[in-house]
Amino acid sequence: MTDAPGTPRRRKGWETASTLLAERIRKAGESRGFAVTRLLTHWEQIVGPDLAAQTRPMKMGYARDGLGATLTVLAQGAVAPLVEMQKTRIRDRVNACYGYAAVTRIAITQTGAAGFAEGQTPFSPAPPAKPVPDPVVAAAAREQAGGVQDEGLRQALERLGSNVLSRRRADERGRT
Repeated sequence: MTDAPGTPRRRKGWETASTLLAERIRKAGESRGFAVTRLLTHWEQIVGPDLAAQTRPMKMGYARDGLGATLTVLAQGAVAPLVEMQKTRIRDRVNACYGYAAVTRIAITQTGAAGFAEGQTPFSPAPPAKPVPDPVVAAAAREQAGGVQDEGLRQALERLGSNVLSRRRADERGRT
């Protein structure tokens, strides 16, 4: 089977969903003024969990003279005044993400908890998926930490051991 002319050729085997969608996400982000999609995908890490739970970046508008951009942030109605007081903090963190003073102004737009589309867009990000532990790895980690008397410390060591052993098994599978 051959690819159509002009279609980039895929590598052998499977590709992650992120590589298949990267070009479409980049184009969608650029259409809204986001040259760096990291601002959209890592909003919680950039502004912090407290602000990310109440805000979302909506648009990046650039002035005609090219001196800085305006970041439009969507905020839930009642907390918009609180977000307004933190505009300097948001601007500094966004500029740190870009690596230069890309944003000179923050504009805040108020909305309901569900965003513009009633009930279609949840405002909070999805919780990260928790990996299912391998029972063999969990048992080996439990055995290694078995001699520790403190319950909290033992559980922490079991989690650490499980992560280390899981990483080793993944590396070994990748080499074969």
